[in-house]
Amino acid sequence: MSAPVTALGGASSEVGIAVISEVPVQGMITLRGDLAAGAVKKAATGPTKVEMPGPGEAHVSGETGLCWMSPDELLVLCPYAAVAEVLAQMQKALGKAHALAVNVSDARASFMVRGTHAREVMAKLCPVDLAADRFTPGMFRRTRMAQVPAAFWMVDETTFQIVCFRSQAQYVFDLLTVAAQPGSEAFCY
Repeated sequence: MSAPVTALGGASSEVGIAVISEVPVQGMITLRGDLAAGAVKKAATGPTKVEMPGPGEAHVSGETGLCWMSPDELLVLCPYAAVAEVLAQMQKALGKAHALAVNVSDARASFMVRGTHAREVMAKLCPVDLAADRFTPGMFRRTRMAQVPAAFWMVDETTFQIVCFRSQAQYVFDLLTVAAQPGSEAFCY
């Protein structure tokens, strides 16, 4: 079996007002169902040991977490090598519940935007109020990044993690590097 690879082979850019880097392979599972149902909650929180997120939240610690995607969908994060095991645990917890859990790890790409100007870089591309008092770590948005769908959360006060479709990885990386180009800081007068 071949080794897993990221969409862009670990692409990164440290030239500009923020550091842009592709995240190493990440396990990602889409869980669809009634998020208030006991079996769905157990399927999500059991294997991850992470608290169930509410609307617009991401509870992420390292490679493990739960992100609220919509009223009936979570993005479950886990180490890439653990996806099969986590899926098996989820399927067992779901039992006969009307729900779907599917591995989407290889269909997605993920990037980090780091630095004191990370909010500016993201604000140039997404129609979201990213002011420090309006968007904080633990919050999650599923939105558009220029012309493509994307989702993101803040890892800490100066770091965003972005998830997009793997087929759009180069476009998203290019968007981020252009938005972070040297001298592109937003000036307030």
